[in-house]
This record gives sequence, C-alpha cells and structure tokens, in this order.
Amino acid sequence: MYDIGIVGCGVIGTRLAAAVDAHDRYELAAACDLDADRAASLAADYGTASTATMTDHAALAEREGLDAVYVGVPPVAHEAVVTDALDAGRHVICEKPIAADAEAGRRMSSLAADRDLATAVNLPFRYTPGFVRLRELVEAGAIGDPRRVELRFRFPQWPREWQDVAWLESREQGGPLREVGTHFLFGVRELFGAVDAVSADVGYAGPDAYEDDVVGTFRADGVRGTIDLLCDHEGEEENVVTVVGDDGSLSLTEWHRLVRDRGREGERTLVDERGDTTAALLTEFARAMDGDGGDLVSFGEATRVQAALEAIHASDGDRVALDG
Repeated sequence: MYDIGIVGCGVIGTRLAAAVDAHDRYELAAACDLDADRAASLAADYGTASTATMTDHAALAEREGLDAVYVGVPPVAHEAVVTDALDAGRHVICEKPIAADAEAGRRMSSLAADRDLATAVNLPFRYTPGFVRLRELVEAGAIGDPRRVELRFRFPQWPREWQDVAWLESREQGGPLREVGTHFLFGVRELFGAVDAVSADVGYAGPDAYEDDVVGTFRADGVRGTIDLLCDHEGEEENVVTVVGDDGSLSLTEWHRLVRDRGREGERTLVDERGDTTAALLTEFARAMDGDGGDLVSFGEATRVQAALEAIHASDGDRVALDG
C-alpha cells in the first residue's frame, strides 16, 4: 500500500482522491490546499482518521512515511510543488500541462532525470480505450496512408460553466489550448511523433486574456495537421481529433467515442467506452514505484507537447520550427 498526498483539492484533485479511495494500492495520507476547509473536506470524504490536512505543500512533501505526491494546483505553481516533492524523495504525478511554460517543464524534466523516482504527467489519452484503438488502427494501416490529422475545438463558453477558477481566463497559464489542446497535441505525438513545425493565426479575448480564436497548421513526421478553435459562440462544445487516410477516416469525439467513416459506406462506431483512465494511471504508477516499469507519460514528453503549444501562440502567422 502506497501513501499518497494530494496538493490541490479542487475539481481535479477531488477526482484523483476518489480514484485513490477506490484503488487497492493506495491510501490518502495527506491533503493540502490554500483553502484549509477544502483540504479538510477532501480528507473527510476520501481519507481515513489518520489523513493529515495542511495549507503548506512543503510540509506535505516532508511528511514522514509519504510515498508519492499528486500535484493538482494551477500550472504556474507546478514547478515549485514538484521540485519540493522530488527534493523530499517523493514520487510525483503532475497534472497537465506540465507547467505554465516549456522552460519550467525542462527544468522539471532535468530534475526528474536526476532522481531515482517515478514521475508522470496525467495525460489520459495514453489509457483511453477509443484513443488507444485509434492509434492501433492508424499504425496497422486500417485507413491507408495517413494524409491529414485535424483538431477541432468549439467552446460556447470559456471557462466552461463547471470550471469555477479565474486563472483559466488568463493568458499566463489558462486558455483552452493549455487546458484542452494539450491533450490533443499529446494525441498527435502518440500517433505520429513530435510536432516539428507550426503556423497559426491566434486571436485573444483581451490584452491579458485567453486565446478565443485559432486557425493554424502543423506537421508531425511528414503528416500535415490543422487546428481550428473558436470560443464564446452559440452552439455545442466540440473536442475532436480526426485522422484522414486515403482509405477512410477515424475520429475520436466526446473524448472517448471512436468513429470510422468510409465515405459512401457510411460511419460506424468502433469504440464507445470511456474507460477508467485515472485508475489506469494509478495502476501504472504503482508498477513504476514497485520498480516494474509502468506505462507513464514522462515529464520530457509533456514538456515537448508544451513547446508545441507555445509555438502556436508565438507563430503570429509565421512558420515556427521545433526540435521535437
């Protein structure tokens, strides 16, 4: 049984706590949040009588007997919490994106490489049944030669109604590309390898506010891609990745539903299963702590995704090359 502490007891931290409570390899040993009442509430719901609560993440990291730390705070604080946890000898799961910027991610990756500890970033497409099947089918040539990968996002409201946190509106660490696009750019990496060039026209909701309008292109291992994002409009939310081949296309919609389209033959749903990706992450992380491998998204992989995202922001319509 591994003792884990959670730093950040909001919506995402609560989801992780519920998964920890249901998993047979973990016990919630500590909960930390700047809001003491929120930490206490999470501990009461998912911990035991011995679960500690605190407002100082460094105190949590130093807690005797703690094995691992989950970092679920806003991106600008990731580096400080991860650094303190690694320095205290704790294994670390960090929420995506890896950090507010790629430079911080590189420092975190370097520190992780120097420690003999398990580290991971929570990017659930690694475990999502529909996405895993999409990757397998593309690799097997089920739609022929991949010709295009298309990312399409529609957010009638940003932040979304359930996301009651002001930092998601900021250009510094928020916005739909960091919050949602990170998942899909990681998906492109899983399908084709590193994004090596981008070109995008990006519009913003205000001088220091999130991007609300993006039209761009990118390339990954010779496959051309498009990104099309629009916020604050009438309509339904959409988050879709489509791979178009010369023998049909595959689309992942609603985060989990995999659909195949073969033109005149019509569409067919191949996977309609959400899966428990958080449980899968925890299982793989326990394997890593056991010293038995573990299929985890590394800090380095997540940092390279963040670099591609930053290149989209920086493009201003010009082509930006990346080193992968």
